[in-house]
This record gives sequence, structure tokens and C-alpha cells, in this order.
Amino acid sequence: MANRTIFSSESVTEGHPDKVSDTISDYVVDKCFENDPASRVACETLVKDNLVVLAGEITTKSYFNYHDVVAEAIREIGYTNDDCMFHADTFMFVNALSQQSPDIAQGVDAAAADGKDTAEQGAGDQGLMFGYACTETPQLMPAPIVYSHQLGRELTRLRKDGELEWLRPDSKTQVSCEYEGEKLLRVSAVVVSTQHAEGVSHREIKSSLTEQLINKVLPEDKIDSNTEILINPTGKFVIGGPQGDCGLTGRKIIVDTYGGMGRHGGGAFSGKDPSKVDRSAAYMCRWVAKNVVAAGLADRCELQVAYAIGYPNPVSVSVNTFSTGNVSDERIVDAVNAVFSFRPAEIVSQLNLLRPIYRETTNYGHFGREDNTDALTWEKKDKVDDLKKAAGV
Repeated sequence: MANRTIFSSESVTEGHPDKVSDTISDYVVDKCFENDPASRVACETLVKDNLVVLAGEITTKSYFNYHDVVAEAIREIGYTNDDCMFHADTFMFVNALSQQSPDIAQGVDAAAADGKDTAEQGAGDQGLMFGYACTETPQLMPAPIVYSHQLGRELTRLRKDGELEWLRPDSKTQVSCEYEGEKLLRVSAVVVSTQHAEGVSHREIKSSLTEQLINKVLPEDKIDSNTEILINPTGKFVIGGPQGDCGLTGRKIIVDTYGGMGRHGGGAFSGKDPSKVDRSAAYMCRWVAKNVVAAGLADRCELQVAYAIGYPNPVSVSVNTFSTGNVSDERIVDAVNAVFSFRPAEIVSQLNLLRPIYRETTNYGHFGREDNTDALTWEKKDKVDDLKKAAGV
């Protein structure tokens, strides 16, 4: 009999201070791309109390008021309640943005330069990126992160639709799943912590979120009498958002990807244009891994690529199917290289990334979202037949 294990993943809603920062950064990326698809953006955001700081490097022909873009993002998140210190109408703002370094730009530009081996667009930095897919859920994602995101999205809907008026924007969810070998058995624990207005009782919070959130969202056949449910386990969560914790862009990279079940190369996504392979190549790797699994070549697939700054070809491409492959990993690598191109310029072209799509990606996972594949093109299963043919199956 296979060993039984428990694996946990968490998600955070858009009102979590780190996600506030990610959201603002991606609003800036989109604003740049609205009028200039050649924009280079590396926008970091810090939020604390009622302060917003933008810092980084941006080169763009788009002209806009950064303060207004930040205010729009904060308002959309929902920080408009007078009982929250952080507020879309009253925040203090510091802009510390400058232009992209010309030394970095010459490596990325599709142009010859002294000391550069090729005139082709190169990677915006060195680094390694991973993509992952599995047959565990219809989204071809691990169940713990899928369930955590689903809880977070519904929690936000309950707040924004006014069904639970005491909800406030800052929330976290966490789901633990029990496995026998690779088989998902049940949900063993659920944790929900949500900011709320003063005056609502803990009993009401727990009752409402059990019935209107957990019992509604999670699969009925995965919850049982032994599932541990913990809701606001500290007892009170009135002070939240940037008042409770400082937020920074790029601190929720496991939430953004596979909940820890698949590996991560370390580079954040939000605030970056697609010349940064931290973002674009990670999207590419997910697209490839998802199509490998959808093609039936393996039940699990993790793909890694690595780059050198300024150089177009990846220095490595590798596949691990964790002994679930229906063909060898070597044949899958050959098929992947025959079907896909990992050159940065061609990643951008294949996935149609020079568009203002990035605010669509920020919250509830960059992967596993099949509700908007026009924007999240890496979630399409459109290379299945090509991979089967290339792999000889």
C-alpha cells in the first residue's frame, strides 16, 4: 500500500498587502502597454499604512498619471471603506521610477551591440524557470492550490457583491489535501483568515464562511466529518491590509504558481514586461507542461529552462515526468523542442504577450485559470496533436 501524505497550499486575496503591491505593479505594466507595446517595465511597489511607493525602471512612450493609475488599482481592490487606514482617495504617493539601464537594454534589444554575440533579442536576465502540470484536477493543476484559489475568489465575490457586508479586502486561504501515493483522497484541513469590520462576532464569521464559502466551494466528496476547519483562528482580524503588514511586489511567488507542488525558479512575475524571462518563460513552461499532460504523454510533467542575459537560446531545457510518462522523458524533450521555440522574442510572439493583459493575471494564480484564455494564452491546450505527432504516439 502506498504511503499516505498531506500536502498544503495557500492563496491570498487581492487585498493582502503583497497582492495590493502586485496589483498596482501590473496596472502600471498594462498602462504602459496600452499605447506602447515596446515598453520595458520593471515596476516594484511598496505599501505601508496609507503610503504607496513605486520604484524601478520604465522606458515607455505611453504618457499617464501614475498616481491616478495607483488610485484606480486600489479602488478596484476595494480599499474604499472609511474604517481602513489604507484608502484609494487619501493615500500618500512617492514615485521613484527611472529609465531602464542602457547596458541591460542592449542585451534585450533586437540589435547588434559591441560584445553581444547576436543581433537577436536576448533574455532580459539570466535565470531558471519552471512549468508544471498534473492530472489531479480539470485545470491540470495540483488540488491544494486550486481549492485555495477558489476559496479566495469566492470570498472576494461575497465581499464585492455585498453579500457579507462586514468582509474587508485582506484575506488568506489554505487547504491541506491527503494523498495515498499520487491519488487525491480528501481535504484534511481548511484555514480561512479574513479581515472584517469591527462589531461582527466570531460566531457569525465562522458560521457564514462555513456555509456560504467552504461548503459551497470545496467538492462535497472531498470533505468529511474529520476535515478540520479553522476560520479566523486568532479570534479577531480588524486591522489588515497595509496597515497591518507592509506589502511588496513579488513576495507571493508560490501562491502565483503551483502552491509549492511544482518548483519555482525564484523570479517574480508582477510588474515585469515580457522581455523579462522570469515572467514570459515561466508562462511558456506552463504552456508546454500543460500540453504535454493534456496530450497524454505523462500524468505529471515539470519542465525547466534556463537563460543567460542577452543570449536568445536557452542554455538548458529539461523535462521530469516523475515516472508517470507514457514515453521516455528524452522523447518528450525532443518533441517539446520540435514543437515549441524558447527564444524570448518567439515566446512573446507565440503567447501574444505585447498586450495590456497583466492585471488579469495578478490574483488567484497565474496558472490554472481557464476562464480567460484570450488573455492567459498559456492555459490553452492547443499543441496536443503536434506533441503527439512529434513524440510518435
